Amino acid sequence: MTFFTSEYESKLDAKGRLVLPARIKSQLPEGDSQELVIRRGFEPCLIIYPMVEFKKVFSKISGLNEFNEEYRKLQRNFLSGVVTVELDGNGRFLIPKNMLTYAQIDKQAMLVGTGNKVEIWNPSIYEKHLIQDPGELSKLAEKYLNE
Repeated sequence: MTFFTSEYESKLDAKGRLVLPARIKSQLPEGDSQELVIRRGFEPCLIIYPMVEFKKVFSKISGLNEFNEEYRKLQRNFLSGVVTVELDGNGRFLIPKNMLTYAQIDKQAMLVGTGNKVEIWNPSIYEKHLIQDPGELSKLAEKYLNE
């Protein structure tokens, strides 16, 4: 089972490649470990999925009724922001420039494990999306985890 957690600071090299931290790489499913899917996030970040996890999301998106205008709009916008990449022998992968621009990532990146996927953020933008008030986090946990 894929289970990504924690935060990892990372640097991109001059070519836009990022080294996948060993802890994240060790959580990749066997057999799929070299192929990843990157998509634009709903916030200004990028999302990395192991192929097996992305196939679950793809199944939901592609299964929507193509005759419904909203579904087509969702499919078009969601899937146009997707690219498949492979890890090289050093555990690096190339992030396309248009995706780096979307997420406003230059040299520094923050990788955040969120269960079945990993988010890639510009560190300063990531900080702005974190909950600063422990009380707010407690209320969200009570609302969504106390069911």
